Amino acid sequence: MSNNKKKKLTPVQQEYKELSDKREPARPVLKNCVRAFLVGGTICLIGQAITDMFVRWGGFDREKAANPTVAVLILLSVILTSLGIYDKIAQWAGAGTAVPVTGFANSMASEAIESRSEGIVLGVGGKMFTLAGPVIVFGTVAAFVVGILHFIFNPNGAGGH
Repeated sequence: MSNNKKKKLTPVQQEYKELSDKREPARPVLKNCVRAFLVGGTICLIGQAITDMFVRWGGFDREKAANPTVAVLILLSVILTSLGIYDKIAQWAGAGTAVPVTGFANSMASEAIESRSEGIVLGVGGKMFTLAGPVIVFGTVAAFVVGILHFIFNPNGAGGH
C-alpha cells in the first residue's frame, strides 16, 4: 500500500492492515508458474496435434490448416466450458488457460451461459459483446498500426513485392 493511502487510514485501520499483511499466506509463485506453463503448453501441444491431423489426413498444407485448428480449439473450449470442466482446469492452472485463444472462447462462453436468462439479444448477445468489444477494438487498432508500420518500413514497398 502506498504511503498516501496509509496517511488516510486511522491508526486502528493501519494496525489492522499491518496485522492482516503479516497473516496473509505467501503466494506459491513458482508452483503457479509451473502449472500455467504445463497447461498452456498442453493446450498448444493439442493445437499442434490438431494441425498435424489436418495436414496428414485432411490434405491441408501447414498454412491452410491454421484456421480450422483455431476453430476446433475454440469449439473444444466452448464444450469444456459448458460442461464446467474448463473452469476447473483454469482454477488449477491460472494464467495458462487465459493466454491461448481458448481462454477468450471460455470467457465468451461463460458470459453467454451466465446471461442466458436475460434473453438471446439483450442477455447473451449484449453481455458477450460487452466483453468482446474491447478485444475487438484493440485487435483492429493493433492491426492498423502494424499495417501502417509495415507500409512505412517495408523496403520493397507496399504489399511486399
